[in-house]
Amino acid sequence: MSSKLAALSRLVVASNNAGKLREIGQILAPLGIDVTPQSALGVAEAEEPFETFVENALAKARHAAQQTGLPALADDSGICVDALGGAPGVHSARFAGEPRSDLRNNERLLQLLEGEDNRGAYYCCVMVLVRHGRDPQPLIAQALWHGEILRAPRGEGGFGYDPLFLDPATGRTGAELPPAHKNRISHRGKALAALVGMLEEGRQAGT
Repeated sequence: MSSKLAALSRLVVASNNAGKLREIGQILAPLGIDVTPQSALGVAEAEEPFETFVENALAKARHAAQQTGLPALADDSGICVDALGGAPGVHSARFAGEPRSDLRNNERLLQLLEGEDNRGAYYCCVMVLVRHGRDPQPLIAQALWHGEILRAPRGEGGFGYDPLFLDPATGRTGAELPPAHKNRISHRGKALAALVGMLEEGRQAGT
């Protein structure tokens, strides 16, 4: 890891999703890193043409870095449902079409699983951090959060599919968990924690 990355003090987040931005900001706050959403810098959303989380995350991070000249962080994440062969996966945000709607996405998921006893599912998150747009060695972290899909939504917090996603360890949905607790156990929280570990390791090494 270069000294430039080890001394990271500011980065742009390649997302316009308010929920993601809030969670990322909360997790990175203890590091003293200034987190700026790409929309605040006039950066439009990048295309996400790929069928894997890692390719889409890397494309978004490179786009934001190229447009701003800053180190960029991007995640690509979604929910993968066993009975649907892993769908909606990378298409989670637009599962019910445009305009994107958490409510319609959740409704479509429930419709497709109507009468289905296999409710197993997991969230997947891939986090990518690049120093610049052509960074040949991006930091990449991936994590999963296993659970199951309920037959009706529960909870008022979270976003995305959280009202339907039951965490078996707590017996709560993602929408019922306090934000700090969710950040510790969620796919995004664990992936970002792994990436933060890489940053801290680089800072300690001073390389």
